[in-house]
Amino acid sequence: MYEIRIHSRGGQGGVTAAKLLALAAFRDGKHATACPFYGAERRGAPVVSFVRIDDEPIKVYSQIHEPDLVIVLDTSIMDVVDVLDGLKADGTVLLNSAHPVAGCNGTCRHVDLTGIALAQNLVVAGSPILNTPVLGALAKVGIVTLPSALQAIREMFADERNVKAAEAAYEELKV
Repeated sequence: MYEIRIHSRGGQGGVTAAKLLALAAFRDGKHATACPFYGAERRGAPVVSFVRIDDEPIKVYSQIHEPDLVIVLDTSIMDVVDVLDGLKADGTVLLNSAHPVAGCNGTCRHVDLTGIALAQNLVVAGSPILNTPVLGALAKVGIVTLPSALQAIREMFADERNVKAAEAAYEELKV
């Protein structure tokens, strides 16, 4: 089973990113679950979402304490939350950043999801929406296929800017 923990802030699209990722994995013929963890939070508050992907049915629906992959949609969260806590020794970190970030252990990748969202004018209430570009980056890492990622995006959103944002992140991420 492949386990993913997504750290975001309320309003960035982290919860929707988890749902999109699970849907894309399902389109790839996998079993997947997506589960957010937040209270009565407000826009901008830290939010954590969890995704499990496997070839077999998944019977666990809980927080993930030892992820294979950690996604950080807002690196300022790293100042208040230990996002790397429990990351497996061979785990991967995917950061929303135009540049490498100090203090990132293991295999660390970065892509400017915010810049991509802003370039596509994917903004709600003044915040760039990062859920669709991150799906493109995850396809580049090999978590899901790009065709399944784009299909999942099209199933949830009619606006083709979301697809363009995912394609841009796929192209920009260096692996």
